[in-house]
Amino acid sequence: MNAQAKVTADHLRKQAILYVRQSTLHQVKENRESTALQYDLKHQAQELGWNDQQTVVIDEDLGHSGATATDRSGFQRLVAEVSLGRVGLVMGLNVSRLARNNADWHRLLEICALTGTLIVDQDGIYDPNHFNDRLILGLKGTMSEAELYMLRARLIGGLLNKARRGELWVRPLTGYVYNESQRFVFDPDAQIQGAVRLLFDTFRRTGSAGQVVKYFSKHSILWPCRLFEGKRDGQVVYRKLQRGMVLNILHNPRYAGAFVYGRTRTRKGPDGRSHICSLARDNWQVFLPNAHPGYISWEEYEANQARLRGNGHSEGRDSPGPAREGNALLQGLVLCGRCGLRMTVQYRDRKDRHISNYVCARRGIETGGPTCQFVVGTGVDEAVGKAAVEAVTPAALDVALQIFEELRARKAEVDRLRHAQVERAREEAELAQRQYRLARPENRLVVDTLERQWNDCMVKLAQAEAEYQRATKEEGTLELSTDTKERIGALASDFPRDGKIRGPQRAIASAC
Repeated sequence: MNAQAKVTADHLRKQAILYVRQSTLHQVKENRESTALQYDLKHQAQELGWNDQQTVVIDEDLGHSGATATDRSGFQRLVAEVSLGRVGLVMGLNVSRLARNNADWHRLLEICALTGTLIVDQDGIYDPNHFNDRLILGLKGTMSEAELYMLRARLIGGLLNKARRGELWVRPLTGYVYNESQRFVFDPDAQIQGAVRLLFDTFRRTGSAGQVVKYFSKHSILWPCRLFEGKRDGQVVYRKLQRGMVLNILHNPRYAGAFVYGRTRTRKGPDGRSHICSLARDNWQVFLPNAHPGYISWEEYEANQARLRGNGHSEGRDSPGPAREGNALLQGLVLCGRCGLRMTVQYRDRKDRHISNYVCARRGIETGGPTCQFVVGTGVDEAVGKAAVEAVTPAALDVALQIFEELRARKAEVDRLRHAQVERAREEAELAQRQYRLARPENRLVVDTLERQWNDCMVKLAQAEAEYQRATKEEGTLELSTDTKERIGALASDFPRDGKIRGPQRAIASAC
């Protein structure tokens, strides 16, 4: 059938929509001829009988991939207009501009067939109600989707081949940089290295990502973040540490010195959106241990993962979780002797005393039945406390002194990091001062800007120094005299005091 004969008066009474799309913003910027060629299709609508007022250009999807219609508002608008019967002609340079997904393409064909809408590309005009035209359009859609698959397969194949050699470039993590040989090495900045090591040390001690964040916040330690975009590319900024950042670091095997690729898989859900799911260790595409220096060992990384899994209650696991507040000695540890489930702790006040009780109520809550078991915590805690006291010996107090030395070393590390923050602020202020003094006086606008930057750096320096002095004054010194150490050693013979059970660290505090 002649192309002109396919256009009827009923088609000409409706709109003609020209759909323009480029897959990426880079193509929009660089491939201008392709964009111009798509806009030129507007003249073809005029040759077929549509005027300028009837021709609508939809180009809001420039820079969006045609692999899915989920995030393409322009394509969704096109489908809506066709569904309402307002469109007589749909134009696109080729099928790949309209869709690279058979589901989206055939849905558009069905709607065009129901509403009698014609489709035009650079090869001709098609009527979806005609068998031959429908066959050609279907083949073009299949070829367009296959073309996208082959392009993606070649790209992914190249990435995977490079990843198997451990040479695939990935954005450096905090604490790492690439050297001149493009090898992954520790960041030469001692402050950044110290912050990363302190994070792992704190998690090793506390076992909780939330406690790591609280520790950094309590001691006014900021987290280094290297920028990779914009004018400040490569610079390091310091921000408050957040729980999500801690979890990302703890779950990342690269901090254990391993190069990995393919830890996640992307699937499309019923809504058309992509969903990322994590894969088990055996399903990772590439795993190269000892590929670069690590802040922790692989054994510690796996122990951290097990610890994080044990902390999770949201997935219904029966795990003790991290240490919680409260005076119950066995919180999160007691198992019910009847059903074997983990018991919870309930607190109540009685005569100015904080009483703890162990309750097994999970099965009753789930089934609506009675509480399985209720145990008064006072007697249990006293029995456990006496057993702990009997286990304490002078050797255990020697361990307590070692713990004290560890605390002192930890405090020294925190003080060093805080002092490094002050020194960095001082270096930035000195650099701003030198830039200001090197500027020529006649360049008033430049001088004003440099002076403002210098003033800002001086304000930040003053704030950093004030925060350092405040934190140092609050924490004070952590030293033990010879007399104090002897008093701590004497506690072995009189460990319980006033009917209360004191742990080694509390004993140290009492002796101090």
